[in-house]
Amino acid sequence: MREYIDASIFLGMHSKNEKIRIVCKNYIVRRLNNQISMSLEQIGICDNIIWQYPREQQDAYYPFMDNLHTIMNICRVSYTEKDIREAIKNPQLQDLNISDRLTVAMVWVQGAELYSVNPLLKCRDSVHFPEAGKELTFPLQLEKLYQQSLAVRI
Repeated sequence: MREYIDASIFLGMHSKNEKIRIVCKNYIVRRLNNQISMSLEQIGICDNIIWQYPREQQDAYYPFMDNLHTIMNICRVSYTEKDIREAIKNPQLQDLNISDRLTVAMVWVQGAELYSVNPLLKCRDSVHFPEAGKELTFPLQLEKLYQQSLAVRI
């Protein structure tokens, strides 16, 4: 089944909360050789947050993210008209902000699964929190970049 992630997973790899950081990192490490999908908006949310950090922290963060996006097969997806209609009309989504509504709607329309650590999405159909476990590592060079990127903690 096709898997989507939201910004909470990507940004979660740099969470100040160690449990969240490890859960999110492990999710990505386990799927490094798989394809995952992410909406263009969720990618933009990540950038918008990182761009608010000082230049030095951005310079520590982006080599890891740039390499991860090169190595990992991340399918960047734009919303369809069906996704937008579902987000607007589905009564099960109306209590969410529009960004979360669109993300969940996209997943539902595609018959996919969403992985997230966003607590507002916890009890939604097809939304899963990644599994806890001992911290995994990326391949050596990527792990070095990841450790440097931890200059940014969210």
